[in-house]
Amino acid sequence: MITVASLAPWLGGALALGGVAVAASGRRELIVRWCAWAVGVPLVTGAFWWGEPGTAAVAVVVGVIAVLEFGGLMLLGPVDRAVLAAALAGVVLTTWLAPGEVLRALAVGALTVAAVPLVTGDADQGLRRLGAGLLGLAWLSVLAALVPLGASALALFVAVSVADITAYFAGRRLGGPRLSPLSPAKRWSGTLAGAAAGLGVLAVLSALSWPMAVAVAVGGPAGDLLESMIKRGAQVKDAGHWLPGSGGLLDRIDSLLVALAVLLVLS
Repeated sequence: MITVASLAPWLGGALALGGVAVAASGRRELIVRWCAWAVGVPLVTGAFWWGEPGTAAVAVVVGVIAVLEFGGLMLLGPVDRAVLAAALAGVVLTTWLAPGEVLRALAVGALTVAAVPLVTGDADQGLRRLGAGLLGLAWLSVLAALVPLGASALALFVAVSVADITAYFAGRRLGGPRLSPLSPAKRWSGTLAGAAAGLGVLAVLSALSWPMAVAVAVGGPAGDLLESMIKRGAQVKDAGHWLPGSGGLLDRIDSLLVALAVLLVLS
């Protein structure tokens, strides 16, 4: 069984090795990004170590930040963002405190999100706001899966992150056919190399199973393309500009979101 205690040494070792490699490269943007990881990884690992209360707290905080970034991409107003954030937090807390009522919480959240443009009588932008709100709820509420999955979700995040980084560098070096018009910089060669690296990480962490493998190899790249589609529609490069070296939080968890959804379906 995977536990946070069994993952912690691997996370610490990977962070230390990454720091050495980044320092040797001398590239400022990589150093800044590593510093952000050096702060975030211990905080998230500690929260997961706490158990379901800590994991739920992480899911709520990450979800609210993601809603704010998503709302910016979709040009949602403050009321739409606040209602969407509250609906997402409700799903997460229900998953923790009353897991048998998750579907009801999702339904209530969807009705609440849909009610906002209806109540305001928005005839011009109501349909767009409705679609964006429901998409945001469906996409981001999968963060609630962090609560029951626990250490497995942490292992999935590590594997997806390694796969994403490997795909970026391998694709640039190997070249070949593009993966999708949604993300012209991504190549099939990089995606396959990233999937292999991600599966290797799962094996090292003793977390390799066929649902986890499919989540990393298929769900991860699909999540990246989904956010690319949203950003291209919004005509922006990054979901945010506040996270050092990484743009926004959505840019870091896009692959994880669909990977979690795939894992839930297959499990």
